[in-house]
Amino acid sequence: MKVCGFTIVRNALKYDYPVKEAILSVLPACDEFLVAVGNSEDETLQLIKSINSPKIKIIETVWDDSLREGGTILAVETNKAMDAISNEFDWLFYIQADEVLHEKYHDEVLEQMKKWKNDVKTEGLLFKYVHFYGSYNYVGDSRNWYRNEIRIIKNDKSIRSYKDAQGFRKNGQKLNVRAIDAEIYHYGWVKHPKYQQAKQENFNKLWHSDEWVEQNVVKADEYDYKRLDILRKFQETHPTVMKSRIEKMNWKFEYNTQNFKPSLKLKFLNIIEKLFGWRVGEYKNYKLIK
Repeated sequence: MKVCGFTIVRNALKYDYPVKEAILSVLPACDEFLVAVGNSEDETLQLIKSINSPKIKIIETVWDDSLREGGTILAVETNKAMDAISNEFDWLFYIQADEVLHEKYHDEVLEQMKKWKNDVKTEGLLFKYVHFYGSYNYVGDSRNWYRNEIRIIKNDKSIRSYKDAQGFRKNGQKLNVRAIDAEIYHYGWVKHPKYQQAKQENFNKLWHSDEWVEQNVVKADEYDYKRLDILRKFQETHPTVMKSRIEKMNWKFEYNTQNFKPSLKLKFLNIIEKLFGWRVGEYKNYKLIK
């Protein structure tokens, strides 16, 4: 069995993406890892080159900013990365620049890839998600956060990145996937408020026009994390690759349940989910094989 990991990245330093940690977290499960580095305004290319591994393969790309609306540009760049991977690999392991796999899941991931490698029905593997918010000590605990995503797919060129590169489809159809007992840690909402504000102002431009961003994205020197959701304290360990970044955390985040007052509807829907594990109206960009 051969596995190739891949990701896309642009301006990682400017917007403080933990892309190096993301890559290192899945590298043990991969025979090769392809990084599509977009034209950046910082030293992102040098950052990726600093990863001391013969597994790393870099391609340089130019992002077409005219395709930004709806996040299309992210899917285009993701497809560029996928197309640069040779046919010798059985599985492709996708990780986004703010996602990290805990090392405790390496054995499970490898076991599941081996198990379903020759199963023609299985087109991908589905991960659970943990979304951190504000600091490394809190995670989102409501229906506002997506619970699952496909991050491992068969090396099939008819599988394409879908919409804004959050998931995948084959010939326009949802993939048939197996759920595995592994989580992806999403750190996109954990960074210094200055970087978070810059990210919000830039990232929204990948979905909307300049006019929309001007009217809808609050301008500020720092992001206001008090625009909260329901959070819970994170009681487990972080991936080892995140140790240095966590130790360097240089901002304060305080969570007070009084800062967020969910509507009665949201309270009711959250109770239903807690009791029965059923998320009413949940969007699923996949077909789960049971």
